[in-house]
Amino acid sequence: MKICVVGAGRWGRNHIKALHEMGLLGGVVESFPAAQDIIRSLYPNTPLFSTLEESGALDFPAYTIAVPAEVHYKVAKSLLENGKHVLVEKPITLNSDDAKDLVRLASSKNLILMTGHLLLFHPAIRQIKTFIENGEIGKLQYIYSNRLNLGTVRKEENSLWSFAPHDISIFQYFVGQKPTQVRSTGGAFLQPHIHDTTITTLQYPSNIVGHIFVSWLHPFKEHRLVVIGSKGMLSFEDSSEDKALLLYKKGIDWVEGEPIKRDGPSERISYPNSAPLTTEMQHFVDCILGKETNNLISGEQGAEVLEILETAEHDLHRRSAEPSKREGVFVHETAFVDPAAVIGEGTKIWNFSNIQKNADIGKKCILGQNVNIGTNVKIGHSCKIQNNVSVYEGVELGDYVFCGPSMVFTNIMIPRSKYPQASSKFYLKTTVKEGASIGANATIVCGTTLGRFCLIGAGTVVTKDVPDFAIVVGNPGKVIGWISEAGTHLKFDATDRFFCEKSQKYYVLSQNHVQEIEGVLTCKH
Repeated sequence: MKICVVGAGRWGRNHIKALHEMGLLGGVVESFPAAQDIIRSLYPNTPLFSTLEESGALDFPAYTIAVPAEVHYKVAKSLLENGKHVLVEKPITLNSDDAKDLVRLASSKNLILMTGHLLLFHPAIRQIKTFIENGEIGKLQYIYSNRLNLGTVRKEENSLWSFAPHDISIFQYFVGQKPTQVRSTGGAFLQPHIHDTTITTLQYPSNIVGHIFVSWLHPFKEHRLVVIGSKGMLSFEDSSEDKALLLYKKGIDWVEGEPIKRDGPSERISYPNSAPLTTEMQHFVDCILGKETNNLISGEQGAEVLEILETAEHDLHRRSAEPSKREGVFVHETAFVDPAAVIGEGTKIWNFSNIQKNADIGKKCILGQNVNIGTNVKIGHSCKIQNNVSVYEGVELGDYVFCGPSMVFTNIMIPRSKYPQASSKFYLKTTVKEGASIGANATIVCGTTLGRFCLIGAGTVVTKDVPDFAIVVGNPGKVIGWISEAGTHLKFDATDRFFCEKSQKYYVLSQNHVQEIEGVLTCKH
């Protein structure tokens, strides 16, 4: 078993070092010259490739991905399509829909897909899990985590996305169930709309509660995890010098109907001094070889963490979006915007439009006359929704989506007025991906996905999923051709390739699907 590492930046070099020491390093893919020089000097006998397209770069059975998060989905999908087992650093993708797409692809090809939630392999975390499973602290009641420091401040993501994925993955590991409720609040002090501190509360079944406090505006570093049970309590502070795991035999007992404090002794719990990254890599190998059947950091687990993060962020922005704080947003005097709706900067909402509770609309969108955005609907950035369009709950629009005048979304397959179905549990999800355009008077039947940059003709009725870049017309809609990201009709040559001058990209037709090619794959740092 030889594993190839994609990306030799700061964390990628940790992957390389661990695999090399385990005798499992097969190769490295890295395009940055300075990083290449480092790898050549440290590992002169390891094959080094500038891109995955280079001869020999796809000759390994398994890969770890340590490139920037914005290209995780693209790189992982390419490797899975080539029949490779994949471990992707966290987050597995930037959204749960893409993560689920990777999970489906891996499952269809019977491949191992993992997410690099490293702390699940920390020996102290695993020791806590054993205490919970063995009932040594009684019934699990409450978990809290503080992940605090001064810096590093991010410009592209808030503290929730930067720090909380670690803790959410740990909470899921301990509880073994998804939360039934997620609430988040915080403050943005250094940059508008980017929260420097957040407090997230997760309510789990069986009355288990979790709290996550993260901040990069804190006077000292603290990475503390506390787990409370009915018989005892555990505390682990990873930021301390001794990294002690302590068991407190404390709690509250009910004696003759009165709560009585039980103030027992504390005990230091020993745990192995093993390297989490090495353990994680060995788990990856064991799952590939069939020696381990419980994929602890599966793609499904990575997608679940993203879903929880997305829910927390939605609640965070909902609470932050009082009307007085909607700077840079134009709302016509005849339009109604619910106070609990989130409206991105630069968005314009025109005559007689109605934005309902908990709708989340991105930046620089244009909503024409008489547009209705339903409860809990999420709309990406720079979307254009023309006159007389209703986007009902259950519909989600990606960035740069165009909805033509009077086009229609549905959200229930068999409506019955006599038997009301006005609840999200009845709605079938409809997803419109980045750059898709829907013509005037078209109808999109619920439960479908419209692929990236597809074009739906005027009056078309869409009843099934639409591939990326497809042109669909008719009733029911059928694919009649292909179109580029920039709107150029793709006329493929004998090699099934076409170069679009406007978007400066190649497009390849294969098995009735189109993919775009932007040149060589670059691994950033």
